Amino acid sequence: MIDYATARLNMVEGQLRTNGIVDPAQLAAFLAVPRERFVPEALRGAAYVDQDLPLGDGRYLMEPLVLARLVLLAELGPLARVLYVGAGPGYDAAILAHLVDDMVALESAPTLTATARRLLGELGHSNASVVEGPLERGHATSAPYDAILFGGAVGQVPDAIARQLAARGRIVAVVREEGRVSQVTVMTRVGAVLSRRPVFDAATHGLPGFARQPAFVF
Repeated sequence: MIDYATARLNMVEGQLRTNGIVDPAQLAAFLAVPRERFVPEALRGAAYVDQDLPLGDGRYLMEPLVLARLVLLAELGPLARVLYVGAGPGYDAAILAHLVDDMVALESAPTLTATARRLLGELGHSNASVVEGPLERGHATSAPYDAILFGGAVGQVPDAIARQLAARGRIVAVVREEGRVSQVTVMTRVGAVLSRRPVFDAATHGLPGFARQPAFVF
């Protein structure tokens, strides 16, 4: 039988801490959330490996280190309101629920939505609201958000979602362009301007519905 608690500790010490994730609250969150409960039963033995895990229907659970870096770059305080787009079965939302008081986990697939609601409820994360709807529209009802993160790579961040960001808020996403390596990018709103800063490369699987629109050419 696999000792998941030990596997979780090894993930935190071997994958996260050795790669610059040293914030005590963040490490405590990764230690507290049982990742094995959020993956298909056949993959539970691989729940703590440092790679994306397939969930079926083209969806993936993001690699723990990439998730940890996204969260770090979001610079979340406990009072932050967060939108997580592409919540999948709810693991990433459970991590965030340990760090902030108010978050919305948006998911488009009914089966994943149901799983996220069940698991977040069982783990007692009443501060995480799971909403079902088109990912590319975000969730304007609870906007503005201090931070918006994505559970997979996107070709672009739609204007509909960017408009849901609070003043001086942050969008953190893995952005991929045709023919280029995907990059984790931080987008910061100051007034009407959304600045973009690439930070590091990441081979993260994509989310559906976020293909980059072709530019108009005269």
